[in-house]
Amino acid sequence: MRVTVAWWDLADSQQTVDSLEQDLRDGSVEPWREVEGLRLKLWIADRERGRWGAVMWWDSAAAAEQPLPPNRAAELIGYAPEHRVGFDVAAVAEGIDLSGPAFSALPPAPARAPEH
Repeated sequence: MRVTVAWWDLADSQQTVDSLEQDLRDGSVEPWREVEGLRLKLWIADRERGRWGAVMWWDSAAAAEQPLPPNRAAELIGYAPEHRVGFDVAAVAEGIDLSGPAFSALPPAPARAPEH
C-alpha cells in the first residue's frame, strides 16, 4: 500500500478553503470514485494557515502512478502543489468518518414518506 500527500499554500491564489470546499460540493469528488486502486482520497484544509491538499491511499505504488482525473485543485488554484510526497503504508487502523466539514453546511436531506 502507498499513501501520497499533496498540499498548497493558497497565499498566491484567488482560491480559499471555502471556494475549494464549494467545488467539492459541486461535483469534483465524483471522478475519483472510479479510480482503480484508489482506496480512499481525503481532501484536507488548514483554514488558519490558508492551506489545501489531499491524502490518497493506494493499493500499490503502481496504482499511484497511473493517469488520474484532472487535478481540479491545481486548475482552480493556478499552480501545482508546493509539496507532494509518497509513503509506504506500514499499518492501518480503521474507524473513520467519511463525511467532513465540506459537506456539513448542506441542508439535511428531506425525509422520505413511508411506503405503503
